[in-house]
Amino acid sequence: MNEMTRWIDLEGAVNARDLGGLPTRDGGRTRRGRIFRSDNLQGLTPADVTLLVTELNLRHVVDLRSNAEVSLEGPGPLTRVPEVRHHHLTLFAEGGTHTDVEADTIDGDRVLPWAERGLDEELRVTGFYFGYLRDRPDAVIAALRALSSADGAAVVHCAAGKDRTGVLSALALEVAGATREAIVADYVATGERLELILKRLRGSETYRGDLDSRPTDDHMPRPRYIEQFFGVLDDRFGGAMGWLARHGWTDADTAALHARLRD
Repeated sequence: MNEMTRWIDLEGAVNARDLGGLPTRDGGRTRRGRIFRSDNLQGLTPADVTLLVTELNLRHVVDLRSNAEVSLEGPGPLTRVPEVRHHHLTLFAEGGTHTDVEADTIDGDRVLPWAERGLDEELRVTGFYFGYLRDRPDAVIAALRALSSADGAAVVHCAAGKDRTGVLSALALEVAGATREAIVADYVATGERLELILKRLRGSETYRGDLDSRPTDDHMPRPRYIEQFFGVLDDRFGGAMGWLARHGWTDADTAALHARLRD
């Protein structure tokens, strides 16, 4: 891991970084080396696996990809490491065409919801983000609990490490007490690696068709997307903690995540 930044330098992934080192509302910092976020881990090299498992003590992988993505892309090399526990928790409502029933192709609008479809962009992206919460609240809660595990570090990832991973990371940071400014900054940091992310995804038939016809700027994570997401949570549920509590999140869960991400 690059000690000067939060980025984790891997040969087989380009959007991996630490959720530690971010300012909190009480003047502290989130703890480094506990929870990471990343793009797809399918291409990790043996050196990457050694770095993550041996040097960074990775013990939990939270995979937010759909069942179709896992079937088409494969589970990834970390599934062959006995010390690492995998939590496959899709954020899509599985059970229909192009999901777990017929994993022969990918519906790009659901897997990579980045294309302009005639709606206000902010509302469209926020709508996809709330779709995760609406369709799979069980997976959201389970993913956050997996990230709270005390036996080693954890990483959450999807395909690009941008939307699904961005929402889960934002919620984890909110629970841990990170400032809203820090959460937004972490969300938009993916933009620094966007061209590398898209180049990598275009190397896979699973994602290429959805990406080829769209300019890079369409995919940029913009501050207003995640700000709007939190704004709706604030208005409708009294904040992210209110939504989580409605779906079974407890004080003990909060304490566990605090223990992971707080100094």
